[in-house]
Amino acid sequence: MTEPVSGSNGAYAAAGVSIEAADRAIDLMKGWVDKARRPEMIGGIGGFAGLFDASALTRFERPLLATSTDGVGTKVAIAQRMDVHDTIGFDLVGMVVDDLVVCGAEPLFMTDYIATGRVVPERIAAIVKGIAEACVVAGCALIGGETAEHPGLLDPDDYDVAGAATGVVEADRLLGPGRVRPGDVVLAMGSSGLHSNGYSLVRHVLLNTAGWALDRDVDVLGRTLGEELLEPTRIYAKACLDLARDDRVHAMSHVTGGGMAANLERVLPVELGVSIDRSTWSLPPIFSLVGEVGNVSRDDLESTLNCGVGMVAMLGADAVDTAIEVLAGHGIPAWVAGEVSVGGEGRVTLVGAHR
Repeated sequence: MTEPVSGSNGAYAAAGVSIEAADRAIDLMKGWVDKARRPEMIGGIGGFAGLFDASALTRFERPLLATSTDGVGTKVAIAQRMDVHDTIGFDLVGMVVDDLVVCGAEPLFMTDYIATGRVVPERIAAIVKGIAEACVVAGCALIGGETAEHPGLLDPDDYDVAGAATGVVEADRLLGPGRVRPGDVVLAMGSSGLHSNGYSLVRHVLLNTAGWALDRDVDVLGRTLGEELLEPTRIYAKACLDLARDDRVHAMSHVTGGGMAANLERVLPVELGVSIDRSTWSLPPIFSLVGEVGNVSRDDLESTLNCGVGMVAMLGADAVDTAIEVLAGHGIPAWVAGEVSVGGEGRVTLVGAHR
């Protein structure tokens, strides 16, 4: 979102900053922001701060606030080259809120920051449209934000996006390593594709080295390369919150940069280990493509990309069937991919080969 800048004048415009364009962007985005509200949100955009009624937290006995911030990375370069800007918001929201829910926190509100070389109102509104629609999917309010015009620092059509969110979890329902037990099942949740990580590698392999065009039809993908690379990040927030309501779910891990093993180890006690069986799922074509075209080793793929698994839960074996049903109700494929065992020094090992 954009806060108006006072003192619009010819000198400022001559320096490359258009107050009028910023104001126009605000007008265009207001309708989308209004859709991403929660009852606790007070007022609308245009003020100096977003307001959220904290009395809503009185329903908690001991509320713990959780916060997360992130960006989209070089995936924005794909959006810019394709001139498609209304999906990148799903990547931003997904990267932020799905970090919150792994501890069981409900996302409450989010703010965004857009830096651009030139404010094109329709483009800024499209970005915010995607952010607002993704906030609706995640169940959080888009409560404020800022758009900054940086001529001379960024090229006119360049931009970057970032965001931060705040959530809340009851203290005695906090998920994490302390709840994980030997014999817990590792439940994998399918990703929608690359999500928003590893695009520097993907762009280097497919666009720079192989020289593929974004409008190239790729049979194995069933669509153009650009359409595949711009596929929005899956948002797991509401589904994971449903899982977290079951005391038999002990920990969750958002699989982002670093891959499954590194992220799962972040919520694994040092006295336990996890073995993940690759044969429990098929590697989606985009990951195989990056490996084959770029001669990228399996180890490098798995330490950079999600390889088809965007979120992982560790839970009691007696909760697996119910958890899979809950996730299916949210349209998220899930399967048993491994098990927690004694020993392993807090490490995650991947074994076998993909189907």
